[in-house]
Order: sequence, then C-alpha cells, then structure tokens
Amino acid sequence: MPTSVHEFAWPDRVVVGTIGLPGSRTFYLQVRAGKQIVSIALEKQQSAQLAEKIDEILDQLITVQGNPFSVPTSTPIELVDNDPLETVDEQFRAGAMSLGWDPTTAQVVVEAYPIADVDADDNEELLVDDGASEAEMLLVRMPVGTARAFAKRTREIVGAGRPTCPLCGYPIDAEGHSCTLPEA
Repeated sequence: MPTSVHEFAWPDRVVVGTIGLPGSRTFYLQVRAGKQIVSIALEKQQSAQLAEKIDEILDQLITVQGNPFSVPTSTPIELVDNDPLETVDEQFRAGAMSLGWDPTTAQVVVEAYPIADVDADDNEELLVDDGASEAEMLLVRMPVGTARAFAKRTREIVGAGRPTCPLCGYPIDAEGHSCTLPEA
C-alpha cells in the first residue's frame, strides 16, 4: 500500500492551535506552504511533548562549539505567530510521531503518522486489500528560528487551558470543582 506523504520542506507557516473551549479543545498541528494546508489532530500531551523536545534539540545545538547553525536562544520577534488556525480540514489524527535534526539543511524534522486502529480481524482484510486505501504521513522541516517560535507558541497554547487545582492537581472546570485532599 503506497504512503501518501504530506511533505513541507520550507513551510510558510507551522503552528499548533486549538478549536473549542478549554476542557473540550481539539489540538491541531497545521502546516501551510503556498496554498497547500494540512491539519492533523493531536492530543494535548503530544503538543506539549513536541514543544519540549524541539526546545531540547535547539538548546543542545546551542552548546555546539561556535553554534554553527545560528540557533536562537529565544523566539525571533519577526517569527512570532499569534494568528488563529486557518480553515481546518483534518487530514488524520496523529498517533506515532518522531522528531529529528537534519544538519545538512539546519532544520528540525517532524514526522507524524495516523493512529493505527488495527485489530486481529482487520489484519486479514489488510492482506487482501486491493491497494485502494493509502497510508499517510506528515513530514515537516522547520528552520531553527521557526522551530523556536513553534515551540514557544505551542507551550502558550497548551498552557491556556483550564487552571489546575492547587490541592489535587486536576483541571478546574468552568462549572466548578470539588476535590478531596490526599490522605497523609
């Protein structure tokens, strides 16, 4: 079965954004190059982890003697993107994701694959598949400045959710919250 690759080598825009109210938001990774836009759904934790790991990669690269990749220590002001998501047409919901570094282009590389909902009965159907369905993946390459801006915005989006209860650590809903103190 061929894999349809949504590849963005030098995207015009790459952001995480949400649709919905805190407590019922859907997170999206959206990438645009020219008129091509791809949006994939993510879990909040995937978004947070992606931002954290991108910052870790960039922070490690800064420590390389002479910082040959000109990695910024903070978000370049000209790359700040606080605009909402563009029209969202969900391509797929991300399952496995990988993150890497391409030193030949000085870009952070993100790969996302759809959640595989395969159970034992479906395996037989996959073996006799006529090839009509395609596997998909998203491949995004971000320059270091764009990656730093992406990570900053993503952390802000993730942090803009429901406040956390100082007693139990669970999110506080708009309707209210009741918790019990952990036993000592």
